[in-house]
Amino acid sequence: MKAIFVSCNQALYEELQQEMKQLGVRGYTAWEELIGCGTATGEPHLGDAVWPTMNSALLTFVEDEQCKPFMAALRELDERNPQLGLRAFWWEVGGTM
Repeated sequence: MKAIFVSCNQALYEELQQEMKQLGVRGYTAWEELIGCGTATGEPHLGDAVWPTMNSALLTFVEDEQCKPFMAALRELDERNPQLGLRAFWWEVGGTM
């Protein structure tokens, strides 16, 4: 089982939800309003007068076979929207109760 954490510009959140639906990724926990700044490129997303955009994030747990297709879809979403910003990370986790 894999845990996948996704952080993205709020403008991408609806598309992210669509990708999840198409791939059958159902269970998740989301944070709709987050502030942040990328490590190398892009503008800060601070929700203030100077940097008004904000981020959203979600955490989901998927079966191993869902991880690669989901990460590939996230990569494509990021590549289609390079100015908005999307980052995703996965790691191994134990099973559920």
